[in-house]
Order: sequence, then C-alpha cells, then structure tokens
Amino acid sequence: MKTKLSALFLLMSLFLFSQEFPPIIKYSSAVYGAGNQSWMISQDDQNYLYFANNDGLLEYNGTNWQLYRAPNETILRSVKVIGNKIYTGTYMNFGYWTRKSDGRLKYTSLSNTIKSKILDDEQFWNILKYDQWVLFQSLNRIYIYDTKTGQFKIIAPKNGVIKSFAPKNAIYFQTMKEGLFEIESGKAKLVSDNPILKKFTIANIFTTDEGLLIQTQLDGMYKLVKNTLTRFVTDVDSELKSSFVYSSQRLQNGNFALGTVSNGIFVLTENGKLKYHLSQSKGLSNNTALSLFEDKDQNLWAGLDNGINCINMQSPVHSFTDDSGVLGTVYASAVYKGLLYIGTNQGLFCRPLESNSDFKFINGTKGQVWSLFVYDDTLFCGHDSGTFVVTSDTARSIFSASGTWKFEPVPHDKKLLLQGNYYGISVLEKVNNQWVFRNKIKGFDYSSRYFEISNHFDVYVSHEYKGIFRLKLDNSLSKTADFYTYKSPQKGIRASLTKFNNSIYYAYKGGIFKLNATTKQFEKDTVLSSIFENDEYTSGKLIVDNSNKIWLFSKNYIHYFSASKLSNQLKENVIPIPASLTNSMLGYENITQISKSNYLIGTTDGYYTLNIDDLSFKNYTVFITDITMNKQNETLKNVAIQNEGSFTSTENNITLNYTVPEYNKYINTEYQYLLEGFQNDWSEWSTKATVNFKNLSPGKYTFKVRAKYANTILENTAVYTFIISKPWYLTNLAVFIYFLLMLAMAYFINKAYRNYYQKQKEKLIEENNLLLEIKELENEQQLMKLRNEQLSQDVDTKSRELAVSTMSLNSKNELLAFIKEDLQKTTPGENKNIKSVISTINKNITEEDSWNVFKEAFDNADKDFLKRIKQLHPLLTPNDLRLCAYLRLNLSSKEIAPLFNISVRSVEIKRYRLRKKMDLQHEIGLVEYILDV
Repeated sequence: MKTKLSALFLLMSLFLFSQEFPPIIKYSSAVYGAGNQSWMISQDDQNYLYFANNDGLLEYNGTNWQLYRAPNETILRSVKVIGNKIYTGTYMNFGYWTRKSDGRLKYTSLSNTIKSKILDDEQFWNILKYDQWVLFQSLNRIYIYDTKTGQFKIIAPKNGVIKSFAPKNAIYFQTMKEGLFEIESGKAKLVSDNPILKKFTIANIFTTDEGLLIQTQLDGMYKLVKNTLTRFVTDVDSELKSSFVYSSQRLQNGNFALGTVSNGIFVLTENGKLKYHLSQSKGLSNNTALSLFEDKDQNLWAGLDNGINCINMQSPVHSFTDDSGVLGTVYASAVYKGLLYIGTNQGLFCRPLESNSDFKFINGTKGQVWSLFVYDDTLFCGHDSGTFVVTSDTARSIFSASGTWKFEPVPHDKKLLLQGNYYGISVLEKVNNQWVFRNKIKGFDYSSRYFEISNHFDVYVSHEYKGIFRLKLDNSLSKTADFYTYKSPQKGIRASLTKFNNSIYYAYKGGIFKLNATTKQFEKDTVLSSIFENDEYTSGKLIVDNSNKIWLFSKNYIHYFSASKLSNQLKENVIPIPASLTNSMLGYENITQISKSNYLIGTTDGYYTLNIDDLSFKNYTVFITDITMNKQNETLKNVAIQNEGSFTSTENNITLNYTVPEYNKYINTEYQYLLEGFQNDWSEWSTKATVNFKNLSPGKYTFKVRAKYANTILENTAVYTFIISKPWYLTNLAVFIYFLLMLAMAYFINKAYRNYYQKQKEKLIEENNLLLEIKELENEQQLMKLRNEQLSQDVDTKSRELAVSTMSLNSKNELLAFIKEDLQKTTPGENKNIKSVISTINKNITEEDSWNVFKEAFDNADKDFLKRIKQLHPLLTPNDLRLCAYLRLNLSSKEIAPLFNISVRSVEIKRYRLRKKMDLQHEIGLVEYILDV
C-alpha cells in the first residue's frame, strides 16, 4: 500500500494538469449577505445584476450587495429584468419590483389580483418574455400576463410543466411523458413527442439555422430539425451523462456553458469542442451550478450551491492556479524549442507550449529555480544547487559549487558566459560544443544576484544590503584587482539592476538611475522614476523582454516601456493590474514573452498569461447608487437621487455611494469626487466607493464623482445637487423679523438716547444754571463780603470817628473842666456872669449826656453788642456795659479815664472787677474776649 501511495505522489509530481483558465471572482454568502443558493440571474440596463436567492432578491451593482426580502419571506425561485421592472417569482406569489426615487426597490404583487386562481403550494420557477407578454411558469401551469391590458391567461397542461424556454421568437415548454410543446395564439401546440424528449428532462433549448438544439439533463445534446431528432456530438458526452446538467447558457460568441450538479461547468465551442472545464478543483467555489447567466460584458455568472462566481470569459488575463501545491511559486519561465519551462521553488517543469497537456517535472532539478536563460541555442537553469543545462525534459549539472542567480554573455566572445553566484561571479566556457565551468573570478565574493557587464569589461553588481559595486576584470576574466562601491544611489530593499538599450539601469525606492558611460556615475531617469512617484513603490525589479520592452511593477499597475519609432523617447504603457490581485512575490516578479503579444507572469500559486493586444476596455458609466442622510446621533434615512435634495439645518450629515458596474477581477475602478460649496479641488483617486460629509453648513452644494477604469477616466460625471436650509432663526423671514426688531430697537434706543441726552442736557442746563446761581451767590457773597468789608471799614471808620468823637468830647470836657476850675478860682460872687458861665459849663460836661450820645453812636456802629454782652453776663451794670463799649473800641485805660472822669488807676480797678463779673479765665484777655463777642 505504501508503495502505491509513493507511486501516486511521484505521478502527481511528474505530471500536473496545466490548462489556463479565465479569471474567476468568488463571492461567498458572507460577502453578499444572503443565502447560499441562487436559482436565476438577470441584468438591467445599468449593468446591475439581480439574483433569485434563497433569502430574497439580491442586487449587485459592482460595489455593494443589497438584499430585498421576498414579500412572503420565502425562497425566490426566478428573476427577469424587463424594461424598468424586475419580475420575480416565489412561493404562491409573483410580481415586479420598481426603483423608487431614493434608489431602493419596491415590490408590487401581480398574483394578488388573481389570488383565487393560484394553486396551493405552487412555486414559480421561471419567467419569460415574449413581445408585450410576461410568462410566469410553475411546475403546474404557465400564467401569461399582458403588460398592456393587465389581463392574465393561464395554460394548464394535464401533466404539468417541467421547464419552459424562450429561444428567440418562440415559447416552448416540456411536459412530463408528453414531449415538447410550443405556445401559439395562447395555446399549447405539440412540437415533438420523440421518446427521448419524453424520457429526459430538457435543460435548455437553443435555436440554429436548421432548427432547435436541445440540451438534456442526462443525455447530452440533440438537434431537432423539423420532426427529426439527432444527437449533437460533443467532447464531453460521457461526462454530461453522469454529471446532470441543471443549467445552461448560450454565450454571445456562440459557445455553450453547461452547469452541472456534480461536475462544475463545461464551456464548449459551437461545434461541441471542450474549451474549459471549470470545477471546484480548478477555481470554482462549488461543483453545483444551479444557474448560469452571461452579462453584457460577456462575463459568465454562476449561481452555485454555495455562493456566486463570476468568470471573466473575455479577459485578456488567463490564470493557472496550482491548488495542489505540487508546482509551487513560479520564479522563472522560458520558451525553448516548442516547450514551456516553468522554474519554481519545487524545481523545473515543462510542457508543450501550444497545448493544455500536463506539466512534467524534470528529474534532478528538485529545489529552488532562480532563472532560465536561453543563449547560443542552449537553455541554462540557475538553481539553488548550481547550474544546469536543459535539453528537452532532461537536465545536466555543469556547476554545483554554489547556487546560481543569473547569466550574462561576455561581450565579443560568444563562447563565454558570466554567471552570478551566491559567492561572487564565475565563468562558463563552451568547449567541444559543451558548456563547462571554467573558473571563479577572484577578488569579489559577494552575492551577485543582479549584475551587468559593459563593453569595457566593467562589471556592475547590485547587492540589496551593500549597494552597487563596480569591478574591473582583467582580460582573462580570472580576477578583479579591486572594486569600487558607489555612495549614490544608495542601497535599497528589493533593488535591481539590468541593461536596456545598451544602458545599465538601477532601480530602488528612491527612483530609477541610468549609468553615464562617460562619467561612470548613475544619473536619475525622470521618465522611469515617475512610476514610483505616481504610485506606491513595491519592488525595483526591472525585466527586459525579447522584444526590447522594459517592465516595472508598482502597487496598482504593471508598466512597460518601449522605444518610440519616431524619437529616442520611451513610450509608456500601463496595465491596471494591482500586485494584490496577481499574488506576485515582491522582489521576485518575473515576466516572460511566450509569443508576440502573450506574456507569462509568475505568481505564488502558479502563473497567469496576459495578451497585451487584447487590453481594450469599454467605456463604462459611473452612477450614484444611493444617498443617505441623518441628524446627529440618529439613524440613516434614504433620500431621492434624481431630484435636487433639500434638507433641514439639522440634517447635515450626508453619505453618498457610487459605483461603476463592471466585474473584472484584475482591474479596480478608482473614484474621484468634488463637493462644490465645500471643496475647491478634486479628491485623490481612491478605490473607495463611498464618501461621508458631516456637519455641513447651510448652503447649496453640488456633488460630483468621476471614475477611472483601466487607467482611463470615464466620460460621464455623476452629479447630485442638494440644499441644506438655514435654521429657522437664520431664514429670510427670521432675518426680516430681526430687521424689524433691530429697527424697533434702534428706534427705542435712539429715543432712549434722545431722552437721556435731553435729560443730560436739561441736567447740564440745570447744573449750569445752578453753577450760575452758585456763581451769582459767590458773586453776591463776594459782593456781600466786599460790602461787609466796606461795612466793616465803615464800622471801623465810624468806630474811629466814634473814638475821635469820644476823644473830642473827652477833650472838650477836660477843657471845660479846666475853664470851670479857673473860673471857680475867682472870688465868689464877683461876677454874676461868671456863675452863669459855670452853670453853662456844668450843663455841657454832664457825663450822662455824653454817655447817651456815645451809646446812640455806638449802637449805630455795632448793633446789639450791648444786648449780647448783657445776655451773656446779666450781672453787668450800666457802667460795666459802658466800660465794655469803650474796650470794644479798643480804647486804653488812659483814654477811658477822662470819659468816666476818674483816674487811670480807677479804670484798671474797673477792668479787674469786670473780669471777675464775667468769670474769665486767667489766660483769656478781657479786650480779646470783648472783641470776639
């Protein structure tokens, strides 16, 4: 048993099925968010796809999946797009879906209008179109709906309806044990009751120039010409009989796609030749194809028992995927003498180039293959074990001292080859028509994965971790005296070096540099370096093909440059296939020209082929698929797409989704958007098909989105205009009310200011009047003061006059007293006249009269003084008051004595007594006190 298993493994290693298949995109139920099974597929005018799924109607627009539950939440069995309606059939119900203004679908039931005629437990498995009629087929009957009148007609065969078909201008159906029928004038007409058609279920019917081509489920294909049924022979008749054909589709190019229950999908040419057999082991998600549909881009969609697959039948890219792991990662490939050689990490394999035969492992090459090089009608293999010369399906080792990276011919000597090894560079020589190892070049022991040799025997080596070296070899190619290490350009991860158009180029993440043969310095090539500037750097690998094109790889594109026929400028070509989809080994990318326009590109799980002449793509259209808005922290709400949007000020968070309905596996659509009123410039290109704007200010906005497909900007731009209203407090009415309020406020403020200023004016006037009054009072006071001063002066004058008068009176009295004394000295009675004179004198010097005169004058000069002093000191006698008056006149004791007709001493005694009566303190002067009263 163990021997048999070893033999089986060896057989798998020696032979590997090697057909190349179109790309397959796999969509699992987790991706599209619905049931595993899809029973029927259709497409609308916008290239949107619709699937009759276990969970309902499934819509796919190329970017997003949307599930619409069936009206009775049952399995959707059929779907058909007719015009702008999507007709569907389910359990005991059928109808159509139309698109609402917000982009979502709305269901309208047709069966509800004839609900009483629907059979119990009836399901509708197919929908057909013929002119103005739509046919809904169950396993019991066919319901014919007239779209113009809305009327129904029912065809109810006795033995039910197995399946129905609509090839071109006819409607056919098969009934159990009766054969094939055609509907004419609303009635069933037998077309053929051939025993084969009564025995085997028909999967599909196609028209030919001669008649009908009938695909049965278990007995292959037949031609029906008039009443004669003959077998249509195919390459897979035996497989079809055991596989159970459940679905089939005639493709636009005339080929046939047959979906089976257990053996995947067979694609046959119109002559019945097998083109592809796609199964789970060859890329499909599942071997059971419940439904098949070819879209407008000739992609074949398969509704499988466990998911949905899209097969890019017209893609210029075809892939070979090694799911077994026998082949491994492809590092090198070559075409040599009609054979295609594939070098992998598992060894070297080959097969005839123009065939789908199996790859055969070449014995002795087990291990890592680094390169394949055809030179002088010899195929060299650079291997981890050394160097092999390959002839047909055998390999001969010619060097095993070290692993070999690559090979380069020696200028001017066709019998010599340089090979880059793990530990330097060595020389191969052709001796007696056989290539043999000659010598290792001494003086340089670094790994030489990338190297080139100039016509002057200067060897340039790129080392990923040490940079670029320049070696000067001697004429015998035996040694290098020394080598020069370049400081610029720098070393870099995944850097490489190659020769193109007789010039040596070096590439790393800092750009691509060209060697100046004169200065022997590397100078930056702006044209080639632009690749890494415009797209993210992934690898500096440079590859020159047989037609002198130089190939480069970046994150999102494959680039190749070719020499222009009219100038020395390089012409750039871009293939929009990203590295993430091709599964390439970064830094080990490899591409080989296997024919004029076909290239083979190695991947981690096989390889894919690319026809650069077929890289033409149709001009698609970008659509805005749905728009949602919401208030802050509230759920999203769909809004109308076709009409101009109008939202409140709080509805200022908007999300827009857009798409280009295309379904190519290797090409990603990129989008660029602009929101006028919010942005000034277009956004950066991105594969993201949605954008969200939050907290937009009130205003009018125009959203624009455009797309780039296969590096070409599509012609149309999708546009959506919307307005976010101002909040109520910023509306025109509110502004008008604010204006009126401002006017009123301005009026009242103005009035208040006027009143204020009027009051201020009045207050100012009042203050001014008051100031004037005060000024007048001050003036009056000043005048009064002047008057008082004048009066005081007058009083002083009068006092002086009074004093003078008093002194004069005193002098008069003294004079009269002297005269009296002199007259009294005469003898008494001498003369009568003398007595008369004495008597007269006595009358004139009467003290009482003098005091009365003085008092009257004093009262006039100093009113109420005597009263005041009397009130203060009630005990004062008249003489005391008289003394006070004299003292107020500031008379001295000497001056007062004659007025009292007493001595000065007596006046002092009077003054002393007066102090006593007034009870004055010792320190208070009598005169000062009297003057202050």
